Amino acid sequence: MPHTRPPAAAPVSAREAALQAENDALRQMFALQQQASLAGNHSPIWQMCHDLLGVTDAQGVWLEVNPAWTAVLGWPAQRIVGRTSDWLAHPDDNAERKQLEVQRVAQGATSEGFEDRFRTSAGQYRLISWSAVPSNGFIYCVGRDITDERARETALRDSVDFARLALSAVSGVGVWTYDAASDRFFCDAGVSELYGIDPQEGAAGILRSGFLANVHPDDLAQLRATMAGGLLQPGDLELEYRICHPDGSVRTVLSRGHTYFDQQGVPVRRTGVGVDMTRQRVLEQQLRQAQKMEAVGQLTGGIAHDFNNMLQGVMGPLELLRARLGKGLDAHVARYIEMALGSTRRAATLTHRLLAFSRRQPLDPQLLDTNALVLSLVELLQRTTGETITLHLALRDTPCHTHCDANQLESALLNLAINARDAMPAGGTLTLRSDCVEIGQLDASRRAVAPGWFVRLSVCDTGMGMAPGVAGKAFDPFFTTKPLGQGTGLGLSMVYGFAGQSGGFASIDSVLDQGTTVSIYLPASVDTGVPGAPPQPVVQARDGAGATILVVEDEPAVLEMLRDLFGEAGYRVLVAVNGIEAQAHFDGGAQIDLLVTDVGLPGLNGRQVADAARLTLPHLPVLFMTGYAELAATTGGFLEPGMALIAKPFSIDAMFERVQQMLEPS
Repeated sequence: MPHTRPPAAAPVSAREAALQAENDALRQMFALQQQASLAGNHSPIWQMCHDLLGVTDAQGVWLEVNPAWTAVLGWPAQRIVGRTSDWLAHPDDNAERKQLEVQRVAQGATSEGFEDRFRTSAGQYRLISWSAVPSNGFIYCVGRDITDERARETALRDSVDFARLALSAVSGVGVWTYDAASDRFFCDAGVSELYGIDPQEGAAGILRSGFLANVHPDDLAQLRATMAGGLLQPGDLELEYRICHPDGSVRTVLSRGHTYFDQQGVPVRRTGVGVDMTRQRVLEQQLRQAQKMEAVGQLTGGIAHDFNNMLQGVMGPLELLRARLGKGLDAHVARYIEMALGSTRRAATLTHRLLAFSRRQPLDPQLLDTNALVLSLVELLQRTTGETITLHLALRDTPCHTHCDANQLESALLNLAINARDAMPAGGTLTLRSDCVEIGQLDASRRAVAPGWFVRLSVCDTGMGMAPGVAGKAFDPFFTTKPLGQGTGLGLSMVYGFAGQSGGFASIDSVLDQGTTVSIYLPASVDTGVPGAPPQPVVQARDGAGATILVVEDEPAVLEMLRDLFGEAGYRVLVAVNGIEAQAHFDGGAQIDLLVTDVGLPGLNGRQVADAARLTLPHLPVLFMTGYAELAATTGGFLEPGMALIAKPFSIDAMFERVQQMLEPS
């Protein structure tokens, strides 16, 4: 519809300025035509212009038209001149509106233009876009045939609509359009859900500020710069950023778009798609975490066997030295021995935690009632945490069963309790909580576990808490907030690795100055068997009573130490440094009551030695020793009945305990 030109003093928009310039050009063009007509000819512009040019009186009667009418519509000029356009216009077009346009232009108003469908001599219709300018009682008109252009736009719009329909069937994908004139975004339900905005507002058109209201503050500056650059020159845009939803969740969005400009180079609109990349980025992060763990695991596994053998070669002789010297040991010498043993144990703990983090520690899973294990730790926890901390239990009323290594779970809970204690230097409340929770498919895939029911053991404190950036790194190996020399940064890493190796996962929730909760999730067991009780120490019997033990060990110091250890305890000891020497003992008909073998042997490994031995002695008990071996990372599929495993470096008491269990299983 036409509109009145604003006063000259009033500010005008870019659109109004362009229209005014076009009207001025029309006036100049028709002025030239008038001069040419007075001279008895037509101007070149009039003759060669591809647009429909014409002059009407105030009633809309055509007084003069250019040759383009014939080229576009097929009608000769004499069929047009002297008549109005009513006979050409499509019956559905509004004749009253056109007449109003003619009257307003005749009265001196300018028109933004209007569109009409004019019938051709062949009976078809062409869509004409008109502009008109009044001058000296006449109306000078320019009509541009936009039929093909509008058909292309319609095809494009249909294509976009089809794309919207297709994309709407794909989860996490949506389409949007940015209208530059109104500074609004129009989007479908997929984008509205992805950006956390009202879908009705998105469909009706939402201001840019509202559309981008939930963009992560750290990503907003780059997004604005990219959008601004896209309005300067045509081309495709692509940017990934985060959306903070009102429910607290964070989505990662990949936005791709293309900017369209008009013939004057003014940006008109930008259309594009939004793709939810959250799941992919989470999976990539999990992959990077797994790769990092694998790298640390390979580094650790490569040195752990030799390192633990060396530690065993130090710890064992020191314990034997202390036992032999007995009560007559000089106080200073005894203190030095204890210092050396303490350092050896700390070094062993460090290696153990590295193996735990990399999920390569030897495990001995069994059916376990986690509530019973927590109750067995209460007294130890109270002594560990001190008097300024209140210990509170919030255990599930019914037992929580899982298959896991009881010793490792106990170690993990103690480690978490110590961390909680250190986070409450002025005192507070330490809560141990147990329950069973169901992990759905989405959360399970994010955690790289199978969906189902999990036993959740949580250690909660009311201490200092951690900032989000710190909490996000808490499980990383060697990361610690403790002062230099007061922590290795492997405590939480060990918990994380143990949970993962057991088929579960660990999580951490922390609020600065309010406290921290670390939870261990372990697959719940439906086994109806009797759960194993928490491990209890047994009485060591060091009287070999003539039993024969075959020790297979390739580390000379460890082999010598074990031969002396078992020999002094009354056992008959046979030794071998590899599988071939061990096989010779069985082929020679030796009566052997227990095989104690390292797993990582040159040539035949320890399991192969055991299999060969059981061909001769089917019920032979076998105790495996390992500093690190991939085959012994879990007992599942590795240990058979009558087999057990002990991790290096072990204490003399631990070795005798295992030997007693193997020789006297009742």
